[in-house]
This record gives sequence, C-alpha cells and structure tokens, in this order.
Amino acid sequence: MDAFQQIPFDHLPERPRIPHPWDRVEVHQEVIQTDSFGALSTRWHSLGSGEPLVLIHGLMTHAWSFRYLLEPLGGHYRLILPDLPGAGGTGKPDRDYHPDRLADWIGAFMEHVGVRGARTLGNSLGGYLCLRLALRDPGAMGCLVDLHSPGIWSPRLGLLHVATRLPGASAILAALVRRDPERWCHRNVHYRDESLKSLEEARVWAEPLREPGGIAAFGRYLRDTMDATELRRFSRSLRERRDRGEAFPIPLQLVYATTDPMVPPVVGRRLSELIPSAQLCWLPEASHFAHVDAVESFVAAVAPFLAGRCDP
Repeated sequence: MDAFQQIPFDHLPERPRIPHPWDRVEVHQEVIQTDSFGALSTRWHSLGSGEPLVLIHGLMTHAWSFRYLLEPLGGHYRLILPDLPGAGGTGKPDRDYHPDRLADWIGAFMEHVGVRGARTLGNSLGGYLCLRLALRDPGAMGCLVDLHSPGIWSPRLGLLHVATRLPGASAILAALVRRDPERWCHRNVHYRDESLKSLEEARVWAEPLREPGGIAAFGRYLRDTMDATELRRFSRSLRERRDRGEAFPIPLQLVYATTDPMVPPVVGRRLSELIPSAQLCWLPEASHFAHVDAVESFVAAVAPFLAGRCDP
C-alpha cells in the first residue's frame, strides 16, 4: 500500500491489525475547578509506575490517541493521560477556548493530580498548548517533548481563521460532521500507514462528536484555539525572547516527521530557529501521528531525552 493511501471506509476491519493494550488503563473521572472552565468533569487515564509522564493529545482526538505508547513508555513511567476540555469524556463547556485558557487548564490538571513539574509529551495542538504553558508557568513541567505542534502562523491556518468566522460557519461544520461522524473522522485523520485504521478507531473519534456540545467544542478549538492572530503573537514572543538572549524556560525536544501532510516540516525548522535551545529531531516515514504509525522510531528518538534531560 502506498503511503497515505486511504482505505475506503466500507473496507475497514472491525479491529486494528496491530492490537493495543488500552483496556489496561485505569480510568478516572474527577471535577477540576479552574477560572477558565469552571467546575469541569474531567476524564483521565493512568498506567504504569515510576516517575510521572503526562501525555497531552491533539485536536479532534483524546487520550486514546496514545494507545500504542502504553507498553513502550508505561514500563518506565507512570503515564497520565487526560482528555482536554471539550474532548473525549471530559465536559464540553460553552466557553472561550483561547489557547492560554487551555494551557492554564493543563497546569491546573497537573496540580490537581499531583504531577506538577512532570515530564510531558504533547502531540499537535497539545504540544502547542504545552509550549504556551511553559512560557506562562515554567514550573508546571520538568521538560517537554513537542510532537508536530503547529506553533507558528501558516497560510492554511490563515484561511481557517477566515473560514471559522464566516456567517453560518458553525452550522455548516455541525451539518458536515453530523451527517456521518465516523466517516468524517476517518477522512480527516491521516496515517502514513492507513492499514492501521479500523472501525473501532472511527467509533472512538466519533463518540464526542455525536452530541451538539462535542461538535460545538470542536468548532471552538478551530476558531479560538487555532486563532491565527494568536499564533502570530506567539511566534513574535518567541522571536523577542530569542533576540533578548533568553533560553526557553524548560528543556524542549521538537519532533517532526519529514512527510507530515498536516503540519509540514517547515514548521519544525522555523520553531527550531525561534527556540535555539531546543533539540530538533526528524522522523522519516511517519505521519502527524508518529506515535501510532512509527512507534519504534518515535520512542527511540524521545527516550534518551526523557531519561537524560528531564529530571524534575
């Protein structure tokens, strides 16, 4: 099968061809109080023992995204995997999803579960939020692995900014998703090896999008969290810090795939230029979800960093 060649939805197997141990995680449901999101019923998961490692998922996914990291990382760390506000089994409040509000929520979650200062790994939007958290509260994380975060403005995000603010944009998005949430999720998640997909996965991603609050929260992420104006401000703040000679406040590893169609490699290069203290690592033959379709090379890349540069 060619890279990124999508399997027709009707040909998906019931279960993934590579099994995963998600049924081994411990599931928690607790209320976390923050100024940004109020008293929010929060679902999070844990597995393993040892020093904590917090995993923050990206847009349109939730903690299940990290299912293939449970065994290779859970043998060394106690994994902590929250569903962000508006995602998975966490509440979906009708509030502003500004990236700093979400970054602060991640910090509050870590404080709540007793892992402030822990090693952290963020994928995509999760990595972007963690970058912002590090600048707002350097003590929140001991170090950060940032996998494929956007982090800077791009023409594609500029178009998204315009599209999400057009009259009727929310209604159009809801109509597109509601028509068939499982097929919609299948079309919009891209693996280099699409044979890893299954009907199980389509159902998992579609679950929060079956309710109006879940679709509304997804729209908030597109409009508020991925706000192109905020991305420009963020890039400018990194440039100003660099020009003042200020290092990034915590050890940082940037991990990008050379073949990612969702966040192109140029983003990794530009972020590396803006944060010279960061370690930049390239993954060949991987997608935006390298923690799914390139697990061995991803773990080999991040394990030395987590073990050597992330002492709390």
